[in-house]
Amino acid sequence: MAALVPSAEAFDTNASTALEPSVMHISLDRGERSVKEHSESLKKPLGLFDLVLTQILFVVGSSWVGAAAKLGQAHLFFWLLAILLFYIPQAAVVIYLSNWMPLEGGIYQWAKLGFNEFAGFIVAWNLWLLSITVIALGGMFITTNISYAIGPGAAWMPNSKWCVSLISAALVGGLGWACVRGLSLGKWLHNVGAFAVFVVYAALILLPLLGLARGELKSYQPLQFALPAMSIFYCFNIFSKLAVGALSGFEYVAILAGETRAPARDIGRSVLIASPVIALMFILGTSSVLAFIGNNPIDLIGPVPQTLRLGLGSFPIAGAIASIGILLMTVRSISSTSVHVTGSSRLPMVAGWDRLLPNWFSRLHPRYKTPINSIIFVGATTLLIAIASQIGAGIQEAFQLVDNAANVFYGIVYFTMFAIPVFGAGAIRSGAPIWLRIAAICGAAVSLSAIFFTIYPIIDVPSPLSFAVKIIAVTGIANAIGVAIYLVGKKRQCA
Repeated sequence: MAALVPSAEAFDTNASTALEPSVMHISLDRGERSVKEHSESLKKPLGLFDLVLTQILFVVGSSWVGAAAKLGQAHLFFWLLAILLFYIPQAAVVIYLSNWMPLEGGIYQWAKLGFNEFAGFIVAWNLWLLSITVIALGGMFITTNISYAIGPGAAWMPNSKWCVSLISAALVGGLGWACVRGLSLGKWLHNVGAFAVFVVYAALILLPLLGLARGELKSYQPLQFALPAMSIFYCFNIFSKLAVGALSGFEYVAILAGETRAPARDIGRSVLIASPVIALMFILGTSSVLAFIGNNPIDLIGPVPQTLRLGLGSFPIAGAIASIGILLMTVRSISSTSVHVTGSSRLPMVAGWDRLLPNWFSRLHPRYKTPINSIIFVGATTLLIAIASQIGAGIQEAFQLVDNAANVFYGIVYFTMFAIPVFGAGAIRSGAPIWLRIAAICGAAVSLSAIFFTIYPIIDVPSPLSFAVKIIAVTGIANAIGVAIYLVGKKRQCA
């Protein structure tokens, strides 16, 4: 895998001078300071080590190894296909763009300088909507994990509106406070979450070897290759979900480029280091789940603790170890949600620099140099959504629609990102080698397929047409709101 992902240096065409002054120091709003000058006012606590751990934390979840295990021995085929057509193109494009434009705001700045302000704002808007949805769901996921860790006696917790609302409030409040303190503190929360992921996946991956040594498994072939037996249409659906669902997220860390000590160098290197580790964790983790669960029903919410319980079933402390595994994955969920809170508060900040949003969003804490108003706005918005989603079936259904539409939001973000090296501004497009453009086209095609399969599901729904219309409507309305906010911002620029 490492050999397939180009090195950061491969894109470093005199990185310090890669951007012409007219691009790097582009005036963002008629006499206002440049993005680079704005970024210089931010603290820069992130180094390469922190970026690598944040990449792993943000990308590696637990549920996808369960979803992939449902494919049987064909899981390796799907993982490799997703790696070839989406994961490697994503890594390559992120390395390239982060070298060219190592600016706070990441993909917002890439799309703005690669296309125009409208493209930058809309892609940031869709990424912001995705993060808001993830943060709002965080309390529900953590409540479920805690109930699993405690045991059957706590099965009531996920069904209690008050319990979910209180945990959501504690989560948003705690992460908001940490976000105000800045990445000098937040990076340690992210690093702890990454180590929790490592511990859980190390146990998961080593479990079959322990089973072989104890004679509980007759054989174990972690890299057994088999072609899928499903229909082509079904295969493309699963493939697109593994790609854009599981193997995505490298671009998110680039939002924090202005808070990184050497962004042009270290963001690309973090992708290069983390990408093979993440791929192996997913593939070997799926093999472990499959080794112990086989054709039995897989708990798609908690496949890792389910596998730990089965693999350690002969040990007296199997239940306790599984509970520890669940708690570690809960730590991972909290830390990953913290990354979303951090990124979603920076996007309004940089839009405020461009006066596309009120300058209120860009005001920094006098001590910590964090966008305190933007953090408060994100926290209040997500908490309101999280609590409201617990009230009434109608609101719950609306929130579920937004959650389903989140895959479309992410597909729009990725399609735009992949389009930059192919159709972007002259210097950015002409600097991209032909193989990178081909890779970007592959990634864009996968992004479009993910959007299509979100709108046209293959799962059983009462009316596929009605479901599709609802998802299109939610996506359309959400982006119409984004366009309206942008137009108001343009009037503010001209005032």
